[in-house]
Amino acid sequence: MADTLLAARGQDPPPPPTGKCWVSRFIQSQPELQTKWTRRLYTWFKLVEETRQTYGVLDQDIYNFDETGFAMGVAGTSKVVTSSDRVGRAVIIQPGNREWVTAIECANASGWCLPPFIILAGKVHQAAWYEGLPLDWTIGVSANGWTTDELGVDWVKHFNQHTAARTAGVYRLLILDGHSSHATPEFD
Repeated sequence: MADTLLAARGQDPPPPPTGKCWVSRFIQSQPELQTKWTRRLYTWFKLVEETRQTYGVLDQDIYNFDETGFAMGVAGTSKVVTSSDRVGRAVIIQPGNREWVTAIECANASGWCLPPFIILAGKVHQAAWYEGLPLDWTIGVSANGWTTDELGVDWVKHFNQHTAARTAGVYRLLILDGHSSHATPEFD
């Protein structure tokens, strides 16, 4: 971004590209700017580093996962035509499928990703869901397509299945958010 802004100035000759430490040097050159770690963030990073040191966790054994949800059939923004004399709040009518899908994704600090764990709305698995699906992807079902406590445990089993043999050190470190499906005794 900084290089793009510098190039847009049209200097002749163009300035050299910014280096790895340009942000730190820029902040130091501006007396009105300063950086500061918040106590909570500092405490979290300190805990992670202490955990890594205590258990000898290697970079490639550090994983982070999260879930994201989306409505099927919604690809982006669209233009809507309404009456110009309409009073009040507009009502958006979503065309097509209104089912919710959740994808749980996980990657390690080296950039390797687990196969996705997809959660669809339903009571039973449907054969059509598996047509063309890579064999290492996993599909779970819930009434609304959201993560449940049981699916959270299923995901941990999915995680273990795909990471146990890849472990370079003795321990793996899994970083997660506070979603209720990650805070059950079975998940631990």
